[in-house]
Amino acid sequence: MTEISKDIITDGKYVELKYKVIDVKTDSVLTEIEYPLGYVQGVNEVLAPAVMQKLEGRAAGDTIEVPIDCNQLYGPRDESLVITENINNVPEEYREVGTAILMENDRGQTKSFLVTRIAGDYITIDGNNPLCGRQVIFKLEVLTVRDATEEEIEFGGKVEKGPDLSGAGKQVPI
Repeated sequence: MTEISKDIITDGKYVELKYKVIDVKTDSVLTEIEYPLGYVQGVNEVLAPAVMQKLEGRAAGDTIEVPIDCNQLYGPRDESLVITENINNVPEEYREVGTAILMENDRGQTKSFLVTRIAGDYITIDGNNPLCGRQVIFKLEVLTVRDATEEEIEFGGKVEKGPDLSGAGKQVPI
């Protein structure tokens, strides 16, 4: 009887997976990616380097858990990046928790901030990464492992064919 060889994750393999990020302290799910995330191993790092490294050698059907100290990834929280402002000083389109705001300093450098709280007349925005200061577990489920195509290697992931628009713009008699 011949054994069917399973593709394992190595450089140049196309991989699809789902994952969750779980806060160790509260055991709550911070992020969950249910739609398969596709990438080419060794071409682009779509997750933290420690996670990408632990995926090496895994196969479709494998589930792994990778503990991560987010202080090592993002550094410690910087309270100077937390700003509380009167809500009337903030444009209306930014007055919702979860809204990302790209801000620029006087040197032209940009940084993304997130609206984290609205209480009465005050809004809090935070420039720290939301995982900053946390201990988390990345729980990953490997769905697909196969040889990547030339196109996938070039683009770092699955290349979707768009709709056929060859007939678009033609006059159609009524």
